[in-house]
Parts: sequence; structure tokens; C-alpha cells
Amino acid sequence: MLTTVIPRGYTTCLNLYDTQRAIALLKRLFEDNLGGALHLRRVSAPLFVEASTGLNDDLNGVERAVSFDIPDAGRDAQVVHSLAKWKRMALWRYQFSVGEGLYTDMNAIRRDEELDNIHSVYVDQWDWEKVIAPRDRTVDYLKDTVGTIVNALADTQSTLRAVYPQLTPLPLIDREVSFVTTQELEDLWPELTAKERESAWVKDHPTTFLMGIGGALKSGKPHDGRAPDYDDWDLNGDLLVWNPILEQALELSSMGIRVSPESLDRQLTAAGCDNRRELPFHKLLLDGQLPLTIGGGIGQSRVSMFLLGKAHIGEVQASVWDERTLNACHEAGVILL
Repeated sequence: MLTTVIPRGYTTCLNLYDTQRAIALLKRLFEDNLGGALHLRRVSAPLFVEASTGLNDDLNGVERAVSFDIPDAGRDAQVVHSLAKWKRMALWRYQFSVGEGLYTDMNAIRRDEELDNIHSVYVDQWDWEKVIAPRDRTVDYLKDTVGTIVNALADTQSTLRAVYPQLTPLPLIDREVSFVTTQELEDLWPELTAKERESAWVKDHPTTFLMGIGGALKSGKPHDGRAPDYDDWDLNGDLLVWNPILEQALELSSMGIRVSPESLDRQLTAAGCDNRRELPFHKLLLDGQLPLTIGGGIGQSRVSMFLLGKAHIGEVQASVWDERTLNACHEAGVILL
């Protein structure tokens, strides 16, 4: 378990109820901005999926899903970790065309998450996915999409600050995105941990897209874990911003161009996950029946925390916390929802 730290002298910009109102406005604004910019349509999404389908996100492969049986259905279900694979199936079922996509509210439970200022067992994201053409499976297309998302965030922040001038002391999102690879960071700072490298870079490049997550670097280790069956490890990344309150990099989004049949075949073997090939989702993908897509998840609580200048994610979402966190926040006068 990691330690919750409330910075000395921290005070919130908004009171408790204004925080709730601002979160509601922020979510409406960003959904409209994101949907309009990327041509996405809102759809409903599951809280849980059938365990045998292979649709749940396996994250790093060690996290335990919250599982339960449904006696009347004779099935076992799992609360989702994310909708990374479900969305691609949904695009296929809806028969969306190239250039069309979807977004949805995703609510998840990650029971094994370590708790600190930016991590909770409750996860809420805008999950989105879009059909692309074979010619779009490029780094340039990925970068253009990242820029579109950053502009949607910046536009949301601009409107939010007009409604709540108390937020004006907070820094503006830099619309200029720095693109860097995980290998470049390892080459620069081989002695640092992955998270330390991120903060070292993002401090000087406050809006960064860190590319190439999942595959092994020259050191033989990946920068971070990424399941082998949704992102193409050569065409993915994390959107990071500099959080001046916590003085560290803050990940707002994980996204990427999704695996093709060829890259899925390669990554399943590299990750030692060949047993997944017979699962319904994986069979469809390997057979070339699912559309080529790009997609990702954008953390609703992370974005709210950043745009509202909060020191702890519990100030913008309701969850369960350990005694150390509760005591640290109480002593600092930080109100957890």
C-alpha cells in the first residue's frame, strides 16, 4: 500500500457542493467536446461480462476480477476492469463504418489497486473506440488523435474556468503535446524507475504522450504492463500531464491503435498467452472478422482531479479508503466524498 500525502498548505479551490456541481458540468462539457471532435456516438455499456468470453481487460495479468455467479442464467460473471475489448465487439455488432465510433461511461472495480493520492479501487472512465482504415494504422494518425483529445480537454477547461473563476490560479493545459517513447526515456535515465522517468520528462514537457507501452525495452523489461490483446504495443501510449499540486506526472488516458490479427498473434506469443486464442473474442479477431480500431480510456476522476485542482482522488469520487488515508486527509482538512 502506498502512502497518501497531502501537500503542506494545500487548500481546495471549490467547496464541497461546488465541487459536485463542477464535476457534473465538466463531464457534460467534455463528453460533448470529445464526441463531436472524434465523431463518436454514446452507447450503453456493461458493468460486468461473462467470464468465459475473454472480453474482460486482463490489465497486467495478475489483478483479480470481482467475480460472482448468476444462478438463473447458469453463468459466472466478472465486474469489468475496463471495456477495452468489449468496445471493439460493440463496433462490429453495431456495424459502424470507418470514421464512426462510440463512447460510454465505464465503471469498474479493481480490487487489487494500491491506494494513494491518484489510485482507487473504483475506476470511472470515458471509454471510446473508433473504426479506422488499414492506412490509419500509423504513428501519425495516433498523434493526430492525441492532439484532438488534448484540445477537447483544453476547451473543457476554458469553459469551466469561465463558470468558476476560483479555478483561474490553476495552470492551463498546454495544447502543445510532447511525443516521446518509453525507450527514449530509458536511454535518458536508465537508473530511474519507470514512474520517476515519467515525472522527470513531464516536469519540463507538461503535456506528454508517452509511446510504446507493453513490449520489452533494451533492458529486457517493459516500461509498464499492457495486456497483449487490445493495444498494438508499437502504436499505443499514455497521455500524461504535470500535476503541480502533487509535483508529479499524472496519467489522464491510456489509448492506442488496436491489435491487428498479425500483431495479436505476435503479442499473444510474446506475453505467454497463447491459451487465449480459442476464446470467442480472440478467434473473431484472429480470423479478421473484427474491424480495425483505435480507442482508449480517459479517467473521469483523474480529469476532474486535475481540472479542479484537487490533491486526492477521493475529493472527486466516492470509494473506500484505508485508515492511513482517512487520517491523513482528516488532519489536513481534506474532505473525501
